[in-house]
Amino acid sequence: MNLFGGVIPITGITFLMFSVFVIAAVGYALGRITIKGVSLGTAGVFIVALLFGCFFYPQMAGELPNYTEKALKIVENLGLILFVTSVGFIAGPKFFSNMKKNFKSYVLLGLIIIIAGGISAAACIYLGRGLGEANHEEFTAMIVGLLSGSLTSTPAFSAAKATVAAEYEAAVTVGHGISYIFGVIGVVLFVQLIPKFLRADMQKERELLVQATDGATKKPYSGKLIHLDGFGFAAFSIAAIIGIFVGMIKIPLTSSGLSGTTFSLTTTGGCLLVSLIFGHFSRVGRISLMPTEHTLKVFRELGLMLFLIGAGVAGGASFIEYFQVMYFVYGIIMTIFPMIIGFIFAKYVMKLSLLNNLGSITGGMTSTPALGTLINVAETEDVASAYAATYPIALIAVVLVSQFLIILF
Repeated sequence: MNLFGGVIPITGITFLMFSVFVIAAVGYALGRITIKGVSLGTAGVFIVALLFGCFFYPQMAGELPNYTEKALKIVENLGLILFVTSVGFIAGPKFFSNMKKNFKSYVLLGLIIIIAGGISAAACIYLGRGLGEANHEEFTAMIVGLLSGSLTSTPAFSAAKATVAAEYEAAVTVGHGISYIFGVIGVVLFVQLIPKFLRADMQKERELLVQATDGATKKPYSGKLIHLDGFGFAAFSIAAIIGIFVGMIKIPLTSSGLSGTTFSLTTTGGCLLVSLIFGHFSRVGRISLMPTEHTLKVFRELGLMLFLIGAGVAGGASFIEYFQVMYFVYGIIMTIFPMIIGFIFAKYVMKLSLLNNLGSITGGMTSTPALGTLINVAETEDVASAYAATYPIALIAVVLVSQFLIILF
């Protein structure tokens, strides 16, 4: 590819790297635009990545034949590992005590959100059939794909593809891609708009969040620790490596064993779990297992940026080709309905404070980008504990609900 009339020749790999930095620069600039106190933040990167994928993916595919999709997946997965591992380390010191104190709330809320998502998906199936969708099996596969995209859940997407008949796997893929866009943007806007609608005093809400986790932080080790490196890169890398292996463990869900449907934590869940444990214990003997706070903040933001670029460009490439307005509407329903139900349940039944509530919503919606936004809105890392506690429950529930919808309908 040649830019600026052939003055600057750019090879395939260089073009990919060039694209990542262009998307990041323009995306962050877009994210800074604030309208009545609401901004896209890092999700601006996702919007630009989508547009880039719509218009420039064919050029990328031409420069990197057979490798473009894999290269984008590497960018996405690297970002996901950096982000969730950072979140786990940040939440770890308070996570287990917080989980013990609020276990019932997190489990119930995670289940309520996913069940509400399943109900909305079932309603969309009946609505679509009433509007004349002829191929019931294909339409059900499409709706389940839309559900996984609305909840930005890769495990649900994978489980749905493994459960449907082979000829309907494409429908799952298309549905996931169409609804993923609002699945990201919708939750990002939700965690910003709710505090404004409620005119919340954020300082007071931060104090309430601290009270919810009061006494949860372990006392720091008084001896002299040995750090493997000054930034904590080694400890971070060890947690990520173990987490990747944990995420690869597959648990059979059918009597046919490993050849049938299986469940796994995936890389996301594995890295989150292991880094939570590392963050909780923080050391082995005198050897420190904790990266520095600055390293974790940088990796968290860098990871979120890379994740959104990888997912956004790939999503934008297929969005124009397969987009239908009604499918997009179904996706909006399956994003908004579970959030509203979850928020009302947490506020009025579980009596959770606002930031604990919203942190749990981001976990229940399995929304990585929304957590990054909420941390900025709340101006505290403590909301990550609620996300980390609710996320595993929602992760398992959404896989099971997706498969149940396919079997039932």
